[in-house]
Amino acid sequence: MLKVNDLRKGFGFGRRRIEVLKGIDLEIKQGELVALMGPSGCGKSTLLNIIGGLLAGDSGSVELNEFTYGTRQPSGNVKIRRHGVGWIFQDFHLVDHLTALDNVALALGLSGLSDTEANNRALKALERVGLGDRVDHIPDQLSGGQRQRVAIARAVAGRRPLLLADEPTGNLDSRSGEEILQLFHDLCHDSEDPISILMVTHDPNLASKADRMLLLREGKTAASDIRSAWGDDVADDLEEE
Repeated sequence: MLKVNDLRKGFGFGRRRIEVLKGIDLEIKQGELVALMGPSGCGKSTLLNIIGGLLAGDSGSVELNEFTYGTRQPSGNVKIRRHGVGWIFQDFHLVDHLTALDNVALALGLSGLSDTEANNRALKALERVGLGDRVDHIPDQLSGGQRQRVAIARAVAGRRPLLLADEPTGNLDSRSGEEILQLFHDLCHDSEDPISILMVTHDPNLASKADRMLLLREGKTAASDIRSAWGDDVADDLEEE
């Protein structure tokens, strides 16, 4: 469903140039939840931005269903952002004075849907993330976990096959974080409408519960496990839990 081939990206010029991505190869199948880990500054956000059509790579390619891109400038990736990739961030980016329903419907309306279709899709998306009884609540009336669910509903409502989640539990307590991860599992493993999620996280507990883990280090990705990503001490702690 997603295939990244020999993707490269650097910043700067001459002696000050830094090669961040040095030939990234990865694949994600439909219905997979994949955790992407790596030290700060290793290029995780750069990789997500290129996959999400927000940044041009220097070389290589990204294939997402019918879309092929990777080195094209963001202005040429509007269809990818509209129909291919949804985003979930650490900060929820909700409009404070709008209800949960209106926050989700607003994004759909901006993509060209009629008000009726946008509201119908928004309601279904909120029900899918377990907020069918909170559609009329504004963000201040919701917990942190519920606000993140609204943000997830907004991404899901666009019916995009891939969600990119950049530290989606960073502002949540551990219980809420685990609930969001369970929701990700439910969305990915939905037998009728599975999506795929690539999730950047620094939380080894959450990463260990993904379907698969990738470690980004020294400009390349490789399959990983908890021990190679965080060391024996963290792995032993998780095993004891």
